[in-house]
Amino acid sequence: MEIVRLTAESQLGAFDCLDEDLNSFLMHDAISYAEKKLAYTFILQDQGNIIGYYSLLNDKISRQDVANAIWRKVKKLFPHGKHFSSYPAVKIGRLAIASRYKGKGIGRNLIKIIKMTLSETQTISAFRFLTVDAYLSATAFYEKNGFRMMVADDDDRHTRLMFFDMMEL
Repeated sequence: MEIVRLTAESQLGAFDCLDEDLNSFLMHDAISYAEKKLAYTFILQDQGNIIGYYSLLNDKISRQDVANAIWRKVKKLFPHGKHFSSYPAVKIGRLAIASRYKGKGIGRNLIKIIKMTLSETQTISAFRFLTVDAYLSATAFYEKNGFRMMVADDDDRHTRLMFFDMMEL
């Protein structure tokens, strides 16, 4: 198995995670997101078969997006003179596993790979948090992988804002 970054030259085979939005993003939107520098998508493949994928983009945790109790905890992570109205993050924009590979721990392993790759890669820009707008059906998965809710109950009926502190690695 290998992880490769999706490019305009990439040849995509069939992929079905049983979620049309996630399938459609990979097949129709991921390359244009990369070309427009909105998000980069990475494919987990084995002998040409797409096992799963994830997309990463820049984000932030800002005061207006977070519950008061969570914001107080976030602020405590930084010295008093270094409090800002937002803190830098990388967002998991999409994460999907092909239906025939679900239940095998691949999603959990991809989260570990994302965390470790981001932690070990020296880039020009720094960030502290990993965020995700998790589908309601996936919040338990992200909680098992160390993510916490930004707000207990938000207005979105389909997703919940969640975060992971990269200093916890």
